[in-house]
Amino acid sequence: IGDIDGDVYVYSYSCLEGENKELWSSGHHLKSCRKISFSQDGQSLFTVSKDKSIHILNVEEGRLVTRFSKAHNSALNSLLVIDEHLFATGDDSGVLKIWDLRKGTSIMEMKQHEDYISDMILDRNKKLLLTTSGDGTMGVFNIRRRRFEFLSEPQNGDLMAISLMKRGRKIACGSSEGTIYLFNWDGLGATSDRFALKAESIDCMVPITESIVCTGSTDGIIRAVNILPNRVIGSVGQHMGEPIEQLAKCHMGKFLASCGQDQKVKFWDISSLSSVIVDDYRKKKKNKQLKPLSHKAFGNGEDFFADLKEVATDLEKENGGLSETDSD
Repeated sequence: IGDIDGDVYVYSYSCLEGENKELWSSGHHLKSCRKISFSQDGQSLFTVSKDKSIHILNVEEGRLVTRFSKAHNSALNSLLVIDEHLFATGDDSGVLKIWDLRKGTSIMEMKQHEDYISDMILDRNKKLLLTTSGDGTMGVFNIRRRRFEFLSEPQNGDLMAISLMKRGRKIACGSSEGTIYLFNWDGLGATSDRFALKAESIDCMVPITESIVCTGSTDGIIRAVNILPNRVIGSVGQHMGEPIEQLAKCHMGKFLASCGQDQKVKFWDISSLSSVIVDDYRKKKKNKQLKPLSHKAFGNGEDFFADLKEVATDLEKENGGLSETDSD
């Protein structure tokens, strides 16, 4: 967990009561920690900050291994670990950098966006890196040949999040206007479809299956959304009106972690989403309420694994089943 003071906390979590515990914390950043990511082997933790620095810490000991003090000229805003040697960072002014740990420096630097880089993903071959930006565009960069490919047409509002869907054939981008923009892989310059959610924004999203993505919004609701046909399946959970800052899926795919401005980390059971199939292309029903996908989806104070950071005292296993609807 990274916080606004620049501190980083690492916890172990368990479904057993009282077993959640803080392992270590780090206070090396001078300003807010904006993104964190584990290395592929889980042995290192990468963090980027508003103070323009990149830190790499040893997960077992919490020891600072590598520091890039002035990694960018502007505050860092996004981070993506590519492989055991390479990682990418994006800043508030739209600069993208690719770093090589073997050389201890950046090997590629480009500025194609006019505003902050909000999110990044790789294609399945780890050849192309795609970025979203506050200028409303999606960027495509060839990291093997170290060159810029192109920008998409600008969309309404900031593009905040990006996910690879449909076995890499579709790209989904969430916007600050609450719309998901879809791109075909063979036509990334212009959108192929769009889907407006009844959400204030889409600030973060995580793919759960090849067709289902979970989105986090300023309204505090986590929505499960099917892509093509475009349907809001229902609410996975919420942070009671507090903006959701980040979503992450556990490596086994059973739990979705969410953190928000309510100073809580919550875990939600999403295991049943893997069996949900939406194949109804009929016109979606209107004016239907968002359906809760479990008995805790609308936050009754007993969220599954809630308050991890505060070492919650009333943990219980999630027994609610998931069901399907075709409308928000």
